[in-house]
Amino acid sequence: MKKFTYTYLSGCLMLLASCSTMDEMVPEGQYVTKDQVQSTNEAVPDRVSADIAGVYAYAGQQYAGLPDDERDDDFGYPTLCVSLDSNGPDMVSANSGYNWFSPASDYSDRNANYANPYIRYAFPYNQIKLANDVINSIDESTATADMIYTLAQARAVRAFDYLALAPYFQFRYQDHQDSPCVPLVTESTADFANNPRATVKQIYDQIIGDLTYAVDNLEGFVRTDKTKIDRQVAYGLRARAYLSMGMYAEAAADAEAAMEGYTPASISEVSTPAFCSLSEHNWMWGILIEAANLPGNGGLPSWPSQLVSLSATSYTAGVGVYRRINPLLYDKISSTDVRKGWWVDENLSSPLLSTVSWEGVSGDAIATLEIPNVKVPFDTYTNVKFGMKSGVGSTVNDCDWCLMRVEEMILTRAEGLAMSGSTSEARTILEDFVKTYRDPSYTCQASDAQGLQDEIWKQRRIELWGEGFSMFDLMRLAKPLVRIHGGDTGIWPDAFAFNMTADDGYRLMRFPQSETNANSGIPTTENVSGTAPVSGQNGNLRDGVTD
Repeated sequence: MKKFTYTYLSGCLMLLASCSTMDEMVPEGQYVTKDQVQSTNEAVPDRVSADIAGVYAYAGQQYAGLPDDERDDDFGYPTLCVSLDSNGPDMVSANSGYNWFSPASDYSDRNANYANPYIRYAFPYNQIKLANDVINSIDESTATADMIYTLAQARAVRAFDYLALAPYFQFRYQDHQDSPCVPLVTESTADFANNPRATVKQIYDQIIGDLTYAVDNLEGFVRTDKTKIDRQVAYGLRARAYLSMGMYAEAAADAEAAMEGYTPASISEVSTPAFCSLSEHNWMWGILIEAANLPGNGGLPSWPSQLVSLSATSYTAGVGVYRRINPLLYDKISSTDVRKGWWVDENLSSPLLSTVSWEGVSGDAIATLEIPNVKVPFDTYTNVKFGMKSGVGSTVNDCDWCLMRVEEMILTRAEGLAMSGSTSEARTILEDFVKTYRDPSYTCQASDAQGLQDEIWKQRRIELWGEGFSMFDLMRLAKPLVRIHGGDTGIWPDAFAFNMTADDGYRLMRFPQSETNANSGIPTTENVSGTAPVSGQNGNLRDGVTD
């Protein structure tokens, strides 16, 4: 398969020799001075708007983490999402030399010299740097209303980026507020070379402070498209942060404010591959990805190449690195639930395939379709949840990425209410959502707070599969990672077939060597506890959902 040869070899080389690349990277988060940018803005008033546009554009930029290496697993924020879901219990993929995310699946991404964890660390800090540049450029005392809107958006983006870091470098907020987390970099940070880890509480104080500023100052702001943060998205991000903190009443209130006016995708709308376009009415915020912005050959460095099973330029269909659901979770989905069809079953069948065609082939025959140098047959439990914006079988991966949709907010509100004493209301909200929009036969069997939280977690695992929430939920709920039951490894490759306890230190991300080299405030002894998982370990663990 000639079109994959160079990419595969470069991937292997990066995994083996990424240390030298990491050593050459400069510290993250540096910026020009406030006076320099302020004088530029006075001369060119539109500069501030251009800067915030650049902040948003960076989220979907190819080669955002390692621009000099042009890796096919480096495609902006979606790289973090695929990595986090590969760390989790529900996304299975092949242990293949073509799988750029094998380090996340086998947890060798806890190696400080690997490229994948560097990208996952560098991306948020690079975007924080861009946001800080915008914040640093605006003098609130003389700012116009539009500049305040810009400032509020920049602060919300900064909070979003800290939410991409904090849950994975330390255990959950409720139990570890005073434990070290990640370095705090703001517009006033001066010493990047000696910037120790802030505490979990300090990071979340910054997150909540930034999002509260955004909520307070985006009132009246009307965005031109869904790539920008408006007041409702700011509410949604703060709901997400409060959920991570275990501040459930606050999470429920903010989620309710966020989702006002939005409706979930209907059963018919998710009965075909979707989740690929900003035009979908249930999306609240997303990344616009256009063909003109993709690298050559259709965009191998892109999230559809790694996640969508219906792309004609991909590591999924092209070489069989399909993203599949763990049967432990799949078996918990009711046969009357439309989401059961988001994956083919053990017989390679899904009703979603009857709604699309590929080179004149439709229905379940798509699963077994083989196109030389383009598509190999599906594996069992391959996902068909995600569509292609330019059509099934497109050679261009111009699919948008969803950053927030109303279904997340509904589930956040339900969990927030359940855990803050309003169990009856939470149960009603959950039942109404699932029965109306996913499974008409659904009845929630749980009634107490813990039971409802576990049921909502199950619904989140199904509903948000592949969208980057797997480890977020696992860490904030302090749940064990359960991929296998007993000695049965299911469809997991041996290297990925293991369970981990909730308090295993190896679940925490490591600081890249480039950071510990450049920042004397973070010793190399930080976040090094635990041991690498081995095949078959902890088979007795259960998570309360897939038991």
